[in-house]
Amino acid sequence: MPRIVVTRWLQAPAIELLETAGEVWVNPHDRALARDELYAAVAGADALVAMLHDRIDGDLLDAAGSQLRVVANVAVGYDNTDVAACTDRNVRFTNTPGVLTDATADIAFALILMVTRRLAEGERLIRAQQPWKWNPTFMLASGIQGKTLGIVGLGQIGAATARRGKAFGMDVVYSGRRRADRVVEQELEARFLDLDELLATADVVSLHCPLTEETRYLITAERLKQMKPSAFLVNTTRGPVIDEAALAAALRDGVIAGAGLDVFEKEPEVHADLLPLDNVVMIPHLGSATVETRTAMALLAAENTVAVLAGREPPTPVN
Repeated sequence: MPRIVVTRWLQAPAIELLETAGEVWVNPHDRALARDELYAAVAGADALVAMLHDRIDGDLLDAAGSQLRVVANVAVGYDNTDVAACTDRNVRFTNTPGVLTDATADIAFALILMVTRRLAEGERLIRAQQPWKWNPTFMLASGIQGKTLGIVGLGQIGAATARRGKAFGMDVVYSGRRRADRVVEQELEARFLDLDELLATADVVSLHCPLTEETRYLITAERLKQMKPSAFLVNTTRGPVIDEAALAAALRDGVIAGAGLDVFEKEPEVHADLLPLDNVVMIPHLGSATVETRTAMALLAAENTVAVLAGREPPTPVN
């Protein structure tokens, strides 16, 4: 019977599905496995259901053994995985695209509203029991209607965020490695710009590009200076897309107006210079954190696993 290793607790429907295909071992701890624990756990596994905090590289694949047939990542991004190492060892690698699109786009747009309207700042004021009284200039913020939303990476999540912006009366521009499908461009009435022009044009810049060697530190101090002083930056993709120290300095010095962050460069650590700033909204990687979405992600990872073990093509292969 195939041995299936799951590196973190998953929702019951996903575990039940995996149990139809083999013997399932689930990490019993309420934490990520240490590297030595992960090596021991995967030894002899036929399938590995992994999380974004698990580093999947050649050493781990070799620790599992030559019988390993599939690694199913419970995430859409796979910067944690050496896909070439999987391919070299005839291991199928899969991810979970599509099912978290709307949940993540909701978080991106929530951050846009929170930072432009100073909602987190206002909530902190109330909780701190600071005295306040309405007046015509109290906590004035920035409206987004008629403003320009710049999407960096118009994939599924980027396009879903753009739809939300369009519904709020925003104009959409985007950049990326290539132009989006013409149908998507027409639906969103979106204009394609190179990144430098997008940064100089947009009132809100929302990052949706995957983390690769090309996009690591895509947003540097120099790029932040290209943005309008009145502009806002939102990140729901991966933390290392932004140079966090440079962002903290830019927010402190008024280079840009504000930022909304769901992801961080060295999670769960947050750059200390960000913490005292009122013009940044920070939440702890909640992009896909709904019961419905996390269950759908777990089920899709399980479906990928079961398919490969049964000799079928998985629903969402990467290699």
